[in-house]
Amino acid sequence: MGDPVGFLKYGRVMPTRRPIEVRIHDWHEVYDDFPPEALQQQAARCMDCGIPFCSDGCPLGNLVPDWNDLAYRDSWRAAIDRLHATNNFPEFTGRLCPAPCEASCVLGINVDAVTIKQIELEIIDRAWDEGWVVPVPPVVATGKSVAVVGSGPAGLAAGQQLTRAGHSVTVFERDDRAGGLLRYGIPEFKMEKRFLDRRLAQLEAEGTVFRLNTEIGIDVTAAELTSAFDAVILAGGATVARDLDIAGRHLSGIHQAMEYLPLANRVQEGDFAEPPISAAGKHVVIIGGGDTGADCLGTAHRQGAASVHQFEILPRPPNERDASTPWPTWPLQYRVSSAHEEGGDRHFAISTVRFIDDGTGGVAGLDTSGVEQVIENGRMTFEPIPGTGEHYPADLVLLAMGFTGAERSPMLEQFGVVLTDGGNVARDKRWATNVPNVFVAGDMGRGQSLIVWAIAEGRAAAAAVDAHLMGTTDLPTPVRPADRALR
Repeated sequence: MGDPVGFLKYGRVMPTRRPIEVRIHDWHEVYDDFPPEALQQQAARCMDCGIPFCSDGCPLGNLVPDWNDLAYRDSWRAAIDRLHATNNFPEFTGRLCPAPCEASCVLGINVDAVTIKQIELEIIDRAWDEGWVVPVPPVVATGKSVAVVGSGPAGLAAGQQLTRAGHSVTVFERDDRAGGLLRYGIPEFKMEKRFLDRRLAQLEAEGTVFRLNTEIGIDVTAAELTSAFDAVILAGGATVARDLDIAGRHLSGIHQAMEYLPLANRVQEGDFAEPPISAAGKHVVIIGGGDTGADCLGTAHRQGAASVHQFEILPRPPNERDASTPWPTWPLQYRVSSAHEEGGDRHFAISTVRFIDDGTGGVAGLDTSGVEQVIENGRMTFEPIPGTGEHYPADLVLLAMGFTGAERSPMLEQFGVVLTDGGNVARDKRWATNVPNVFVAGDMGRGQSLIVWAIAEGRAAAAAVDAHLMGTTDLPTPVRPADRALR
């Protein structure tokens, strides 16, 4: 602990967001640079709390107090070494993780938590700027080969760990570019893709091979994959979007978020001059109040939507941590993202009843009802409230209601893996499926979750595969599949 009374001297300070009237006209990240002296003051707030609940709250087990202290002492090179010891991609989590570590910060019991996520981001960005992030090729070659299916954060973490352990790793991706949701799901204003590209270049320089435009089960069969590689890791994500089966769902102008967001990202990649699905000049309704809904909201602002309404079926959370989620659990409370700050109307405790036809087969609006959340015998339902119906005009509706499991694809059929009742690929405590030499990591086995969990699972699955191939492993194992029930 660099400053024993830092938490008494300094309050929590975050970087400022660029002016709304400026940032909604570009796709750059929304935050201004954070001064180094302000960052060191924030690091000084980290307490000598005895038990670092922040590390336990982080699925990666990040050594938060260690690198906070090193940042405070201006020991940046040591700080990035400590950060990389547990996290392959802190520039991703520093931008995209909701920071469960901060929810577990001891300081957060009665005042604002340490700005852990921002300190993490400043450490890794400085490391890149100083040239400290370089390829780490394997020292020895094991002669073993591993196929990783999916190049999202779980697949990339598993691939990097196994390559560094000396295995020959090939990452298969069905899209034309690597990155998974990091590439085509996360908008540019949340993470510019140059940060992804430079990390991918590091992986390639270390020896990881990427085969793009290759869908397992179609371009390469499961049998061909298992015969060509000593082990396979399935890391294809949970890509089945939750739908809304109500009257009018067939109308044009109603799209899943993951139909809409990738096209906006492809414009930034130079694939299109204009997105095939655009909010420009349209009245937009976003159904779903989570992070994906906020991503749609910020994208619609930048495309020039005429109006945006965002619906959430749950009641509005309280402004402060709800008593039902005491420290150090993840708090139920009202949050305002940069996209919400930019405009649009948020509606809580609301359900869509039907979509309205414009007379030509397109959507013209929707009817809603207020709902009451009812929990009975541990089961949650939402009951319509009579007399609360409203109509909203809409010529673009975006469904952002989450994901329900792994895609029922030719790949899973050919492998013959067992699925859980929740639609995920089943695995045991060794990350192994029911198929010999086939393992699973990330959302495909866990279900829809956080980027920090995906990286943690990729690292843990890599350790399991290394032990399976070599009989033992020196790779760290941050989590087990059973830990899902504990977090």
